[in-house]
Amino acid sequence: MNRRAFAAVIAALSVSAMPLPGLLAPAQAVVVFDPSNYAQNVLTAARTLQQINNQIVSLQNQATMLQNMARQLQRLDFSSLSQITRSMQRIDTLMTQAQGIAFDLASTDAALRDQFPEVFDAAMSANQMIAQAQGQLQATMKAYRQTMRVQAQVAENVQADSGLLVQLVSESQAATGGLAAQQATNQLLALSAKQQLQIQNMTAAQYRAEALERARQAQAMEAARATTDRFLGGRDIYTPR
Repeated sequence: MNRRAFAAVIAALSVSAMPLPGLLAPAQAVVVFDPSNYAQNVLTAARTLQQINNQIVSLQNQATMLQNMARQLQRLDFSSLSQITRSMQRIDTLMTQAQGIAFDLASTDAALRDQFPEVFDAAMSANQMIAQAQGQLQATMKAYRQTMRVQAQVAENVQADSGLLVQLVSESQAATGGLAAQQATNQLLALSAKQQLQIQNMTAAQYRAEALERARQAQAMEAARATTDRFLGGRDIYTPR
C-alpha cells in the first residue's frame, strides 16, 4: 500500500509538472470597445469639421468683399478733360483777342478815356469830331464782329459737346463700380460748367458790343448838339420880332 501510494504521488507530481498546451502560446492583447468614448470622438470630429467649414465660408466672403471693393475702386477708362480744356481755350483765345476794347480792366479804362470821354470837348474842330466818330464806330463794329466770332465758336463747341455728352452718359451707365460712376458724373458736371462758362463769355461779348453802341450813340448826339450850337452861334444872336 505504501509503495502504491508513493507511486501515485509521483505520477501526480509528474503530470502537474508537464506544461499545458495552452500555456505554450504567446500572450495576446484583448481589444475593449467603449461606445461612450467612440461617440465622444465622433462628436469632436464633427465639431472640428464644422469649424473648418465655417472658416472656409468666412474666407470666401472676404474674397467676395475684396472683389467688390476692387470693382468699386475701378477707375473709368475715359477722360473728357482734354476735350473740354481745348474748347475753353478756344473761347479764351477769342476773348483775349478782342479788338477795339479788350476784356481787361486797365485796357478798357484807357480806351474809354480816349474814345468815349466823360465830358465832350466842344472846342474840337469838325475834323477832330469826324475822326473821333470814326474811331468810335470802328470800335463798335469790332465789338460786334468779336461777338459773332465768339457765338460761332460756342456753336461749334456745342456740336462737339453733343457727341461727348452721349459718350459720357454711355460710360456712366456702363460703369462697374462706384468710383467709375462718380468719375463719369464729375465729367458730366465739368461739361455742364464749361457750357455755362461759354454762355457767360458770349453774354459778356454781346453786352460789350451793345454798351459800345450805346456809348457811340450818346457821343454822336453830344457831338451833333455841339455842332448845331456852333453853327447857330450864341443864343442871343437871333431876336424874334
